[in-house]
Amino acid sequence: MPKTPFYYYDLNLLDRTLKALKSAITDSSYHVHYAIKANAETRILKKIIDYGLGADCVSGNEIIKAIDSGFNPKDIVLAGVGKTDEELTLAIKNNIHSINCESIEELEVIDQVAKQNNSIAKIAFRLNPNVDAQTHRHITTGLSENKFGIPVADLGMALEEVSKYKNIMLTGVHFHIGSQILSLNPYAKLCYAVNDVLTFLDSKNIEIEHLNLGGGLGINYHEPDTNPIPNFEEYFKVFDKFLKPKPNQSVHFELGRSLVGQMGSLISKVLYVKVGKETKFAIIDAGMTDLIRPALYNSYHKIENISSDKEMESYKVVGPICESTDTFGEAVLPMTSRGDILQIRSAGAYGQVLSSNYNLRDRAESIYSDEWDLASILIGQKN
Repeated sequence: MPKTPFYYYDLNLLDRTLKALKSAITDSSYHVHYAIKANAETRILKKIIDYGLGADCVSGNEIIKAIDSGFNPKDIVLAGVGKTDEELTLAIKNNIHSINCESIEELEVIDQVAKQNNSIAKIAFRLNPNVDAQTHRHITTGLSENKFGIPVADLGMALEEVSKYKNIMLTGVHFHIGSQILSLNPYAKLCYAVNDVLTFLDSKNIEIEHLNLGGGLGINYHEPDTNPIPNFEEYFKVFDKFLKPKPNQSVHFELGRSLVGQMGSLISKVLYVKVGKETKFAIIDAGMTDLIRPALYNSYHKIENISSDKEMESYKVVGPICESTDTFGEAVLPMTSRGDILQIRSAGAYGQVLSSNYNLRDRAESIYSDEWDLASILIGQKN
């Protein structure tokens, strides 16, 4: 049996999810870039490459990982509010699809770096449309008070500024309004905002090659088995209906969580069951070092005891880290004992990539469904 805690990845579900994504795309101008920040495991990246997706990167190291894994640099985009000169150099030298420019101040730096490399940097303005994504305040990015992007009201100023630079080519506009978006209404509002931008660009006789609508499509954390694969058809229908791209403009999307979120689980062993005055604590060997989302966002992950079928009881599931925030939340589980195995669901996105070795803990390894199945793991645990 693998040593707990570990991340367990269901490759069959990943295949089914990627097939559903591809079948939902009926417009040949649509292109999807996988957001590597969601999960950067090599085997997962290679599977995503097999389905013809590009890569959405937010650091130089993600660009390196994408290229090393097999992504075509021409299918890579780079975003981030604080790109270093080294990261810009890496992007420009590899001639990636585009650099998403997040501020007017960034233009001068991109031009300087491109000039130093005797190159022309292809950029897209990341515009902030002031659209409420109706999601957690820590993962919304499209409101006027967020640090991301150039306010739409400043687009004219940005266009005047970019015209001053000889080593920059404006090829597109980029938007991203947030993450874990469960309603499709914000995307419809985004389309209207993008259409207004296109009308404004037309008035200035400015042509661009591509539109990038970002990502953010959410998953069902509460009932992961009810809808393990997001409804990609309804997602793309919003853009089919409301977005009005110009002829020959390609439309790009940056999906991450919706592709890999449900395929991953964190598997952990119960170390102790501590009976408090009013609470039963199931203390497990996984902690916030392995999955920080509950501590960081107060987020919910469904927890299952996959080694017990006894009567149900309420527990507070907590980790071993010396922090009060090291908790995974309340859960109703079959009667739980030392040595039982818990499965923390929907951990394929923003789980392993956010792990740390705080308290000098080992990082959880990756186990794939074609190496072990959970039934075999349970049999090994019982033996």
